[in-house]
Amino acid sequence: MQARPQRPRWGQHFLRDPLILDRIASSLAIQPGEWVVEIGPGRGALTERLLSRGARVLAIEIDDQFVSYLKTKFSESRAMEVIHGDILQVNLEELIGARSGERIAVTGNLPYYITSPIVRRIFQVHERISAALLLVQKEVADRIVAAKGTRDYAYLSVLCQLYADSKLLFGVSASAFQPPPKVASALVQLEMRAGVRPDAEFLKFLQLCFRQRRKMLRNNLSGAFDRTALGALEITRRRAQQSEIEELRQLWQELRSAQRPSSAKSLDRP
Repeated sequence: MQARPQRPRWGQHFLRDPLILDRIASSLAIQPGEWVVEIGPGRGALTERLLSRGARVLAIEIDDQFVSYLKTKFSESRAMEVIHGDILQVNLEELIGARSGERIAVTGNLPYYITSPIVRRIFQVHERISAALLLVQKEVADRIVAAKGTRDYAYLSVLCQLYADSKLLFGVSASAFQPPPKVASALVQLEMRAGVRPDAEFLKFLQLCFRQRRKMLRNNLSGAFDRTALGALEITRRRAQQSEIEELRQLWQELRSAQRPSSAKSLDRP
């Protein structure tokens, strides 16, 4: 029998609490025979529970030692596929499309240091995804579900509002993991909105609005839009944190009508 890999090589903190694993699996709205993408399955603890619910699992794992382990562990399961790759690099749309004609669910215990890039990657293929159930750092979970006017309201918050209905389901303590992280975690649910196709320039605009959250909008946007046009709009005296996403969309449309951005490059600035 193959030895279980022990040493985390990619900053993994493996969820080991069986009650939490059961709660996550039962929180995913799936029917027997439906596909689920699992991001970073590691030793397959959540995978086992998904399979026991009748799901078909497409597991994407970056660590070669766990790829080998998973293939051996689930060698007799016809409902399990393991892809050796980086979730930020694999062609997720193609992988899903080759296995299902329907939108499917995504789940996973995400590495803390790349949670936001993974969430953005999921949104890039949102038309293939029905929902995402993600275990993330509590601080990031608070940002995902944050409302305007709160300390945690940020670019990630408005991005999630664009693409999904977001909900924090429950918290998970550090003791549920091996090795235990230095922070608390939480499970968030993202129910994808159908038919969402945000303008790429609007997404860049939102990034500029939240570039420095403590500054007024007119300061964050001054490098991309005319100062006179900015000064004529009352909303630019606010911080981005004080504005609903539809208010920011209206601001973007008004500024575009008043004057085209000075250059595409200016909107690309971090």
